[in-house]
Amino acid sequence: MIGRLLIVTAAMAALLSACTSPQQQRRAEQGRSAERALDRIGTIGDPGLVAAADVAFARMARDEGQWTAFRRFAAPGAVIHGRNGPVPIETYIAGRADPEVSNAWTPNTIWASCDGTLAITFGRFQVPDGDVGSYVTVWELQPDRSYKWTYDVGALDDPQPEPEAGPDIPEGEDVIIVSGMSSIEGRVADCPTRGAALAQIPIRLAPFPTRTGDAGSDDGSLRSTWFHTANGERRITVDWVRDGEWQEAVSFTVPPSAE
Repeated sequence: MIGRLLIVTAAMAALLSACTSPQQQRRAEQGRSAERALDRIGTIGDPGLVAAADVAFARMARDEGQWTAFRRFAAPGAVIHGRNGPVPIETYIAGRADPEVSNAWTPNTIWASCDGTLAITFGRFQVPDGDVGSYVTVWELQPDRSYKWTYDVGALDDPQPEPEAGPDIPEGEDVIIVSGMSSIEGRVADCPTRGAALAQIPIRLAPFPTRTGDAGSDDGSLRSTWFHTANGERRITVDWVRDGEWQEAVSFTVPPSAE
């Protein structure tokens, strides 16, 4: 297993610029150290690239419009899992103008396959009126080595947590940070051993009748499976190979009544 912790702060742009105070100098050095660490990781199975894609996605939503960003970062066939099931992005946003103020979001944890062909982000989002929730997004590596999203589901917390003092989104910064999300943890699945048999993929059972679909990495080290039950419950489960066996990385359920 390969584990990596990637720290992304709202002041990243400032860390890379000239600093004068001792505190700014310390932060600048931390930023340079993080960059050197990311350079050593490389491009295969690198959750840092996925985190960067998700953050850029959120930034474009803020700067250019929510649905504009959803369209721009979508892979062919990308779907949003709505109350009636997964819907192609173009169908979902047809006739919708970009809202005046976009939702804001920040990834919290990334799971990447060993070969980097598939990755999952779990994070937090905030709607313009201040309510917060969680989301899961599936990302696939594209021929140009960029990441595009293929599946997205999210729901507001019910009940909502107590509001925190102070603004949730710093003004004038490049990176959007949703309250409580100051770091991103990146994890990479075990790499398959050459010549060894792959671990048995677990069978996910869901209430019947249901609709389901899945996506897997090329190397077989990471898989996501979504379900939509007859009563409207939405669920996505992510499994990955860790310590030589399939383990559940995350299971996210949206109740039928959720928006």
